[in-house]
Amino acid sequence: MGHYQDIFTQEKLADLFPADRTEQFFEALFGDAEEGSYDIELGYSGGCDTKLHFELRLMQRPGKCLACNLTYGLPQVFSRHPVINVPGIAEAVAQATGSGTASWKLGSTREVSATLHVIPLLIEVA
Repeated sequence: MGHYQDIFTQEKLADLFPADRTEQFFEALFGDAEEGSYDIELGYSGGCDTKLHFELRLMQRPGKCLACNLTYGLPQVFSRHPVINVPGIAEAVAQATGSGTASWKLGSTREVSATLHVIPLLIEVA
């Protein structure tokens, strides 16, 4: 299990959270994908033993504003939203590692820069 970085390549992360999921999310939320102010990408930030650290990266779209007041409530929204499907991401991570089950927890939104905010996603596999 020490080779998680070999498993969670950019290709694998894109399979776990396809780019079009952002469009689907904003379509469901606003009725128009163009209304979204950011793109969402899944990133892998490390892991050891059974704890794997991922991030849902919110990247500002050109000509849009990525305001803190828009992103701080997202962990609660993402945890329940069927398009984001955090439980499905956790299950797919467990499968990719050869584990049977996974539990997950979303952390609080962190502002990395004015154009990038991240929501930590801890997935524990067993």
